[in-house]
Amino acid sequence: MVKQTAGRNILGDVAPKFAELNDDVLFGEVWSREDKLSLRDRSLVTVICLMSKGLFDSSFKSHMENAKKNGITKSEMAEIITHAAFYAGWPNAWAAFRVMKEVYTDEEEVKGGGMFGLGAPNDAFAQYFVGQSYLKPLTSKDDPLFIANVTFEPGCRNNWHINKATKGGGQILIAVDGQGWYQREGEEVQKLLPGDVVVVPANVKHWHGAGKDGWFSHLAIELPGENTSNEWLEPVSEEEYNKLK
Repeated sequence: MVKQTAGRNILGDVAPKFAELNDDVLFGEVWSREDKLSLRDRSLVTVICLMSKGLFDSSFKSHMENAKKNGITKSEMAEIITHAAFYAGWPNAWAAFRVMKEVYTDEEEVKGGGMFGLGAPNDAFAQYFVGQSYLKPLTSKDDPLFIANVTFEPGCRNNWHINKATKGGGQILIAVDGQGWYQREGEEVQKLLPGDVVVVPANVKHWHGAGKDGWFSHLAIELPGENTSNEWLEPVSEEEYNKLK
């Protein structure tokens, strides 16, 4: 999560302690506990809390912008506000929708994610992808298996890479939404449709991603191993990718 400095920027000279608690505790500690609750879900809770209290100042708009950034789609936000209207009040819902129209102005609805949801932009690994990807962890890194839903926008794919391990390791991919592609080095590319399962052995060079014209999501399951690591390599060439149909 990006370090928050709004408290110090706005109130640092007037209420330094409040600014410190806002930036370092609320955002630095509570919001950062993504292993307990995802940023997406924290954004959802925050928007609903502010709406229920009738607080529609600039902070409400900022939190709704964060909700959008953290993966809550336009249709999901509309459903959230509609549901909350019965508990938080009809006038509050009207006010929330006015802000929503500003935040989600003329946005083409995101169509990816499937039954597991879109998740947040996969910014930490953006340098290893062509196009925008999204990541929604379904288990914690502390669990025996780490499982995440990975979503690729149309045309997005990751670079060639190797899941390394001296023993065990590797990865299982389960296609859950849309159409995608998977390829091992030296082998023909494989089309992936919902329900398809790919076992990726450790130490095998490969890539996977969406087709040119549609969203694609797969579950990525990291298999336990010894001395595991990822080696990211060159992008898939435009020439080879554009041949896929």
